[in-house]
Amino acid sequence: MQPPNEISWAAQTKAAHADYLEWTEKATPQPGGVNIGEIVVWLRQNLPNDAFITTGAGNFSAWVHRFYRFHKFATHIGPTAGSMGYGVPSALGIKRAFPERTVVCFSGDGDFLMNGQEFATAVQYDVPIIVIVVDNGTYGTIRMHQEREYPTRVVGTDLKNPDFAAYAKAFGGFGVTVDKTADFAAAFRACEKSGKPSIVHLKVDTNASTPGLTLEGIRAKALAGQGR
Repeated sequence: MQPPNEISWAAQTKAAHADYLEWTEKATPQPGGVNIGEIVVWLRQNLPNDAFITTGAGNFSAWVHRFYRFHKFATHIGPTAGSMGYGVPSALGIKRAFPERTVVCFSGDGDFLMNGQEFATAVQYDVPIIVIVVDNGTYGTIRMHQEREYPTRVVGTDLKNPDFAAYAKAFGGFGVTVDKTADFAAAFRACEKSGKPSIVHLKVDTNASTPGLTLEGIRAKALAGQGR
């Protein structure tokens, strides 16, 4: 068979790509002082095209999936089955395999605490990954489901977290806390300049559930009987 002279759905792919670019271009408004979307957009604009992004599992990764644009094959390393704690050890492995390339890990607070002790390995073997810990004080995905299915019945999802920047320093790495979006760029550059395994501790509002949803909105919808 001869291939067609023109692919019938070519125009649709262009329209779909344009929709994708529009949907991912600008961060959505978020409650609190730190907008994860704006931070991901900044990384998208400032990281090398061959940088690796690793993630664990949780709602925090939705901002990466929506707003970061990958330019090279296999530069996003993440779990496909909801494996919490995946980001830090995978970042270590990737940085050891490609020491000349930038490796940034996104972890939720509960997610990081699954395998955060591997930060000690990074310091011991001088593996300068940069870990961005999204600290919203809760197991965000589980809390989202609680609010949707059993609104106001919050059980076992609140977290009392350590100072993650101090945690990094305790092991001999570099740590910095960010509680305003505008401070992130300088904090990230400081991590790069340190040459050490680093943690950026992002203090995020618990109410920021996903790029398009808040916990308050999910709860209100559930209480109104609108369900999903």
